[in-house]
Amino acid sequence: MVWGRSGSYAAARAITEALQPPLVVAIMMLLSPAGSPGFPGTFWFGLVAAVLTCGVPFVVLVALVRAGKVTDHHVSDRRQRGPVLGLSLVIVLAGLGLLGLLHAPASVMAMVFALVGGIALLALVSLFWKISGHAAAITSAAVSLLFLFGPAWWPLLALVPAVIWSRLVLRAHTLAQLLAGAVFGGGVVVGLWRGLLAWFG
Repeated sequence: MVWGRSGSYAAARAITEALQPPLVVAIMMLLSPAGSPGFPGTFWFGLVAAVLTCGVPFVVLVALVRAGKVTDHHVSDRRQRGPVLGLSLVIVLAGLGLLGLLHAPASVMAMVFALVGGIALLALVSLFWKISGHAAAITSAAVSLLFLFGPAWWPLLALVPAVIWSRLVLRAHTLAQLLAGAVFGGGVVVGLWRGLLAWFG
């Protein structure tokens, strides 16, 4: 029984680290140009978006952790989530401005705008409730890739319950916080992206 619990914990930890929000959102950004004409020639716009919206904020977060300002790179302490998300929002907005100057494809711009809206809403919710960023990120990525590449990518949806299970095993969230995160990611963030893409034309 001890070995079983130990194995489950190790598997949960591996899933949590492999599918943490910065990495998942970076992949989503990398592939976001596929939603507009010109892909894969426009792939480099996705690379720029991934670096500016995920890479830079993650480096800053790691620096804050090493400085003792934040508990860990998952920002487990809810009280720290608002300020961290607020700082991330500032960095992402700066990246959005640069992408605009570079005339990035509409799908990339819409995806970054959706991320801005998602971060802002998560920051507000985090002031009083620890909604799951892991669940939000993996669900938004899986659903977005389905829209981008079609139903053949449906197996990605299996990653959603895997992430929810891992966070429950690690006791990082309640089931309600995880389900809310999944609904937020798959509904609100993806909805924002699709709506903005249609608006941008």
